[in-house]
Amino acid sequence: MTPAIVGGIVAVVVVIVAGAGWAIVRMRRVVKIETPEEAADAAQTQLAGFTAAGAVVGADGQGALAIASNGRVAAVKRVGKRLAVYEVSWQRVRATHKGILVETGDRALGAVMLSQVDVLDIRRLAPKGVRV
Repeated sequence: MTPAIVGGIVAVVVVIVAGAGWAIVRMRRVVKIETPEEAADAAQTQLAGFTAAGAVVGADGQGALAIASNGRVAAVKRVGKRLAVYEVSWQRVRATHKGILVETGDRALGAVMLSQVDVLDIRRLAPKGVRV
């Protein structure tokens, strides 16, 4: 084998290994809810008559809460590449030491955690007349 052939084989191996490494990193990347607007849009799209007045996203981007102008509230959670939305009552939203926890009661969706979000953030979003 000539040095050119050996060099070509090494180059091909390096490209294959680099491509495999990039694919593994890409598969492990956690997809997040990027903005409150993204959560609000998902709630408006998936819930009939839901007009979002605002939304808040947890620090890790895994959970969000969208609040409608009439006081309705929706938990939003990233499930794979899509956003799952579930309307809940205000009684299911509670503060914990890690953030806001929304117990949806839905077996498939489970609980939604808004990490590093506190009660004041939620109160700012809630329409007047809604007790949080």
